[in-house]
Amino acid sequence: MPRQLFVTTALPYANAGFHIGHMMEYIQADIWVRYQRMQGVAVDFVCADDTHGAPIMIAAEKAGKTPQQFVADIAAGRKQYLDGFHIGFDNWHSTDAPENHELARQIYRDLRDNQDGSLIERRTIAQFFDPEKNMFLPDRFIKGECPKCHAKDQYGDNCEVCGAVYAPTDLINPYSALSGATPVLKDSEHYFFKLSDARCVDFLSKWTQDGKLQPEVANKVKEWFSVRTNPDGTQSEGLGDWDISRDAPYFGIEIPDAPGKYFYVWLDAPIGYLASLKNLLGQRGLDYDAYMANPELEQYHFIGKDIVTFHTLFWPATLHFSGRKTPDNIFVHGHLTVNGEKMSKSRGTGLDPLKYLSLGMNPEWLRYYLAAKLSARNEDLDFNPNDFMARVNSDLIGKYINIASRAAGFLTKRFEGRLGEVPEDGAALLHQLRLQSESVEALYAARECAKALRETMLLADQVNAYVDANKPWDLAKQAGMDARLQGVCTVCIKAFRVLTCYLKPVLPELARQVEAFLKVEPLSFANVREPLPAQHVIGTYQHMMQRVLPEQLDALFEPKEAAAPVQQAQAAPKKVAKPAPAAAVADPEAPGGEALAPTIGIEDFAKIDLRIAKIVNCEPVEGSTKLLRLTLDVGEKDASGQPRLRNVFSGIASAYQPADLTGKLTVMVANLAPRKMKFGISEGMVLAASHADEAATPGIYVLNPWPGALPGMRVH
Repeated sequence: MPRQLFVTTALPYANAGFHIGHMMEYIQADIWVRYQRMQGVAVDFVCADDTHGAPIMIAAEKAGKTPQQFVADIAAGRKQYLDGFHIGFDNWHSTDAPENHELARQIYRDLRDNQDGSLIERRTIAQFFDPEKNMFLPDRFIKGECPKCHAKDQYGDNCEVCGAVYAPTDLINPYSALSGATPVLKDSEHYFFKLSDARCVDFLSKWTQDGKLQPEVANKVKEWFSVRTNPDGTQSEGLGDWDISRDAPYFGIEIPDAPGKYFYVWLDAPIGYLASLKNLLGQRGLDYDAYMANPELEQYHFIGKDIVTFHTLFWPATLHFSGRKTPDNIFVHGHLTVNGEKMSKSRGTGLDPLKYLSLGMNPEWLRYYLAAKLSARNEDLDFNPNDFMARVNSDLIGKYINIASRAAGFLTKRFEGRLGEVPEDGAALLHQLRLQSESVEALYAARECAKALRETMLLADQVNAYVDANKPWDLAKQAGMDARLQGVCTVCIKAFRVLTCYLKPVLPELARQVEAFLKVEPLSFANVREPLPAQHVIGTYQHMMQRVLPEQLDALFEPKEAAAPVQQAQAAPKKVAKPAPAAAVADPEAPGGEALAPTIGIEDFAKIDLRIAKIVNCEPVEGSTKLLRLTLDVGEKDASGQPRLRNVFSGIASAYQPADLTGKLTVMVANLAPRKMKFGISEGMVLAASHADEAATPGIYVLNPWPGALPGMRVH
């Protein structure tokens, strides 16, 4: 029986399309899965949308949709990414599917009813409540200073700087990411998974250190088990219990026998791996329980380093103590940067996967480039555009494709595409190429893609050296050298086939083209040791891949045209692709110091929704000398009928004291997309006037409607 593998990637949160980090992870996993299948291994490769949680609920409300419709619309856009980059999942599902509801509830019951004592405990806790939004705050909507390393603006459940896990109440100087308000504590009954139980500590301390994790990951996880004194003098207390419940309103799976209580999204999200598999097996008419009961089944997860905690502690403990199989390995990768910088769309350092495809850029260029940097270690990768162009053009075009293009034409024109006898020197070269198969296969198995490709390109160098030494273009001109010409070109084609086997996990579409050109069945690693039969006839060679052009990369990273500045809080990008237009320069002859904007139609103006807003509260922003945080009433109501207030940052601190604005009316752009800033989320923009030449004519003047206007009135 072949090996049976169950492989997943981390579930993307269903609040947006894929970013390039998603694609890197999917490409890494897809390469490994394709390698396994080329070895004859049976693999079920699945993923799903992570659909639950307050962020989805809030985003859906803002979009005027139900949460189900919101995530369905996001899911509808997944296919273009996956197909575009040749990601071969067997199934894509949703954590809001019936299978996940059923499995999550059953796993909870199994933890609660554990025969050695329940691992679920109910406690009344003080939980952060947003007095302005009138709701309990999810962990990810509470931010503050990490209690362990003191990094600023960290989430309420996990520090992205030091990796610490803590309760939201442990944060220093917490604030609501929804309204900016200081949250208050309110009592609520919550459900906990007792991760601190001696059984869990004993199991996890062994499970995380027995080779299932990369050494650097295992060492990091080990730190979380022991009580120790940190460099800043604080104490780390080892494993703490895990709060697995959230209060209504919440989009998620209701806890059995607990009305108004829902599973925290991180409990049911990994269960989505199992739910997607169950859905796939159901489509095939196979029994899920029998599949999972197979003692030979191997289970693997590919994840990013930012979610190690959930996958190396909570997930294996959840599975083990509910009586289920635990993962055989968790493969952790690092982040992707561009030119050494964290990606930022506003700075033009983002790499948009759909923009990449829309520019006609070959998806296998990106697959190859990322693979050429991927290792088995948890290391960050950098995308450098110049390096990308040089590596793709040199390796894929100059070395690999070049082998076929230099030989195929002679075979089709002079020998009807028929391969000939392999000369002695060519046989030695082919033998050398085939000897490397075991090494290349082992590197793929170990997820050392970069090393596998490095070895493959060194072999391509040997083949090209053979071509240069024999010069088929010269042989074609010499009388009586047909046999030698056919033999040399035959060596090239056979070598090209071997190299294609080595590259196929990374370049599946190119390999398909090669298979059609060579007129062979789909290649596997076994074909490396099986030479093409004598007198085999190949097809007519057609160019298989274009070079990367500088213009394509320029277009890929060209930032979008910046809109006219609408508030000082929205700083201009650090990198400007084009010089500012003359209209942006102060003109003393023009009204207000700047020329009027181009004429627009009424339909353009109608797109902007201007509303009267009441400034309910105004306060300075810690860490900023320019910003004020405004809490605005625009006449909106939440689902419970309570006033829904907005949080807006405005760069007007130089002109106003908070007391000057509190209680006043102003005008705001109400349909501006929310903007995530360093200090929180800004949900609109207040209007203010200023002169283009601030040095000559200083002053910022917030618009103030006449008395009688009410919050929510539209400005026409």
